[in-house]
Amino acid sequence: MPVMKVIELLGYSDKGWEDAAQKIVDEASKTVNNIRSIYIHELSAKVENNKIVEYRLNGKVTFEIKGT
Repeated sequence: MPVMKVIELLGYSDKGWEDAAQKIVDEASKTVNNIRSIYIHELSAKVENNKIVEYRLNGKVTFEIKGT
């Protein structure tokens, strides 16, 4: 049975929430192997002059831990 671990990360992008989610996965993959999924926990956006200038999200990344 595989053992899974979940870490929580914050991501942001000026393009959109999908890009912010991909940036989370890209950043996590620098130090974590075997990523299986990302659960989007919360969405928000920064607004300036009535325009969205930054998309933000809180993502939970699930990855498999190799057994010994």
